[in-house]
Amino acid sequence: MAEKNVVYSINGPVVTVKDTKAFSMLEMVYVGHKGLVGEVIGITDQFTTIQVYEVTTGLRPGEPVKGTGAPMSVLLGPGIISNIFDGIERPLRSVAEEEGAFIGEGCNISALDEEKLWDVTIEVKPGDQVSGGSVYASCPETALITHYCTIEPNMAGQVTWVAPNGQYKIHDTVVKIKDQKGREQELSLCHRWPIRVPRPVAERMPASRPLITGQRVIDSLLPIAKGGTAAIPGGFGTGKTMTQHQLAKWCDADIIVYIGCGERGNEMSQVLEEFSELIDPKSNRPLTDRTVLIANTSNMPVAAREASIYTGITLAEYYRDMGYHVAIMADSTSRWAEALREISGRLEEMPAEEGFPAYLPSRLSEFYERAGYMKTLGGKEGSVTVIGAVSPQGSDFSEPVTQNTKRFTRCFWALDKSLAYSRHYPAINWMTSYSEYINDLTPWYQEHVDKDFMKCRAQINSLLQEENQLMEIVKLIGADVLPDDQKLIIETAKVIRVGFLQQNAYHKDDTYVPMEKQMKMMQVILHLYSRAKHLVNTSVPISRVIETGLFDKLTRMKYDVPNDEVSKLDDYIQEIDDTIAKLTE
Repeated sequence: MAEKNVVYSINGPVVTVKDTKAFSMLEMVYVGHKGLVGEVIGITDQFTTIQVYEVTTGLRPGEPVKGTGAPMSVLLGPGIISNIFDGIERPLRSVAEEEGAFIGEGCNISALDEEKLWDVTIEVKPGDQVSGGSVYASCPETALITHYCTIEPNMAGQVTWVAPNGQYKIHDTVVKIKDQKGREQELSLCHRWPIRVPRPVAERMPASRPLITGQRVIDSLLPIAKGGTAAIPGGFGTGKTMTQHQLAKWCDADIIVYIGCGERGNEMSQVLEEFSELIDPKSNRPLTDRTVLIANTSNMPVAAREASIYTGITLAEYYRDMGYHVAIMADSTSRWAEALREISGRLEEMPAEEGFPAYLPSRLSEFYERAGYMKTLGGKEGSVTVIGAVSPQGSDFSEPVTQNTKRFTRCFWALDKSLAYSRHYPAINWMTSYSEYINDLTPWYQEHVDKDFMKCRAQINSLLQEENQLMEIVKLIGADVLPDDQKLIIETAKVIRVGFLQQNAYHKDDTYVPMEKQMKMMQVILHLYSRAKHLVNTSVPISRVIETGLFDKLTRMKYDVPNDEVSKLDDYIQEIDDTIAKLTE
């Protein structure tokens, strides 16, 4: 049979082998003399169809195809954090040293450094009973992250031998166990896991804690839970990548997995440069000490783009099983869907809406379903939060990728072209965006921030809604004809928009804002509104309130009050009371 396992036809990344029963579905294979990495995606009586994750230029019919007997997998072990991989977990720094600027065909470099020595502490002793998720060894992976080696989910047994604490390479045996069938298993610091198979957990827990990002429009109006899912749709130039950078830098996740999926090469190189220069504000260490980057640019093979999303979420699940909170930035899932569409077209499958394959919704749901706040098999708590950027062509949110993503995510942060062009960042449109996590997170906000947090949030939202309706009237007949109480709504909403929702990423106190300050800012704005409303109701013209300069002062308070001196905002409330009192005299 071996001589039959040869390439029969080639259509871009899709290769077929004729008349063979040698391969199984989703098996990883090596194609051609150069050993290109591929995956079996279809089997019929006559043909086996393979998706190749590398450029097939120069490949010819008749070249051999070798099976591995295992599914498409990634190597999991110490050395992942602060590394940069391509879509199929090839380390790009090591590739650059060997191959130069471009990845060579059939480039076969181990994902992790096999020669590096790690300071390993053995966490078990002979006679211990262990099962899936049990920690058997640990080592400091970076200054911020301790790597816990856990028993594979489908394995259990009794420890028969342990190595002494010391320095080991990732493939060195550090523990031996006898499994339930009496076989001896050797455990090293790493193992492999199929990228399309979610890692098992003990229990999926409710999403009851927010992922604090320090961005006011998100934390106060449109929060996301730890273990939640969010979509950031936006047209070209609306700030998707910039918003994800800001979240990656400031959100309170332990580890960030950034997947550059089909993005422009210069944009990805900018990400790599910026991330290596950024200092983690929480620890004063480089941000790369808790970041994994997966770079799969638009000039890389299209099939690997499809795999990069699964590679990224498998790495995230691995660290979640150690008890870490991981946030994934997928930029952008539209490019991933385009890769699906291209491969589907080459397979001559029946196209659905806008040429995308009919299974687009199920693939998207499969990806977003792997997020969640979990109790791990080892009894720890960890989470994977997925924030996926969507790039609808021409900012058309009715296209299939945006609409289907909307079905499977509970946060929708719609970026607005007009906000971005007027330099309002983050350019999240509060009228068209929503978060379905509000009810789940209400108890947390009331306990940890303020019991009136939800009431303040509802009032802020209400003022923005009313302003939106009033602006329709203003466009038609101008603002002068509005009664004073409606002019007050417009003035207050302007303070909310410019002074609260707009943030300056380059200002030391405004780039990240703690929840306590966010809450106090809302209270100050609403206090001015309620005092001014009372004044307007007693027939004092709104122009006199505006002349006091209070509205302008509140617009600047985000810069004037440092994050570590939030109590200064109480002075604003006192000043509002004193100024309003003078107007009533």
